[in-house]
Amino acid sequence: MKRIELPHGIATSIGSLPHTDPRAAATFVLERHPRLPAAPSLPNRSGCERMIAQAAWGIAGVAVLDDGSLQVDDPYLDPRAPLTDPSIDGAPFVALRAFLGAVAGRRAPIKLQLTGPVTLGIALLSMGVPEARAFAVAGAAVRARARTLVAAAQETAPMAPLVVFVDEPGLTAAMHDGFPLDPNRTIDLVSSALATLEPHAVTGVHCCGPADWRVVLQAGPQILSLPLAAGSVEHAGAVGAFLERGGWLAWGAVPTTGPLGSTPDRLWEQLSAEWCGLTQGGCDPVLLREQAMITPACGLAGHGELQADLVLSLSNQIARRLETQTHGMRLTVGA
Repeated sequence: MKRIELPHGIATSIGSLPHTDPRAAATFVLERHPRLPAAPSLPNRSGCERMIAQAAWGIAGVAVLDDGSLQVDDPYLDPRAPLTDPSIDGAPFVALRAFLGAVAGRRAPIKLQLTGPVTLGIALLSMGVPEARAFAVAGAAVRARARTLVAAAQETAPMAPLVVFVDEPGLTAAMHDGFPLDPNRTIDLVSSALATLEPHAVTGVHCCGPADWRVVLQAGPQILSLPLAAGSVEHAGAVGAFLERGGWLAWGAVPTTGPLGSTPDRLWEQLSAEWCGLTQGGCDPVLLREQAMITPACGLAGHGELQADLVLSLSNQIARRLETQTHGMRLTVGA
């Protein structure tokens, strides 16, 4: 695994924001997370910016409706057919274009995100597309969109290192009986998307709920993005090996459901408790902190703008505590 060059104790965001003004959303993420701003999507502005709509845009035989729902003309889609619109000029990518415009000429890292092939494949399957065809079409569409995404970012901000997360909430379903893919096919599908990105970006996989993290890590991400209390301690051996190979963990330490409070104290205690459990399971406590970033647990489209501001503020405060603790640990061991 190639080395990840990111500062200790860094914060970023995940996916959607509640804003309806693309320029205001871009300004918001740049101000709140200046070290690693994340390109937002704005589904409250347009249903076309929902994650499935973005992923399905341009698939021949699939129409994305204004509310973000899909209409499949013929369930026998052709996975070999190119996207009818491979660019980011369409309606689903208004916020992305505003973000890229705002970071033009930037030299510090930026974070991008796209829907993963497992999640898109499940959506196509639910629309009546046969199983094998649904996931083949999804894999090809995500790889094509990944190439377009990277090319657009490199054209706008050629000196900005890229971090790109593949968003796979569908991986939570892989833990249940009846999931249409076996573990090897799941790994292959996600790893093919990551392999498209790897020459150009630090790659991550985000899943907003419990998953079989051993399977997810076998797909080969450089960053694993997961919420707290989502089963990481049960997979401490796999997590520890991932850290030792140089992998990073993006901790969804700020919940996006339920009450938050106004200070990070309780959230920091919960994060520390998770690290304690992982350390007891054999993970290196220094690597757990040095190779970590802080995020909200998921996207924020269901929140108000003031609540989203609080979530990102708490993420920053936890990240600063992490940075201070990491610095102290390095001084203690003489690094």
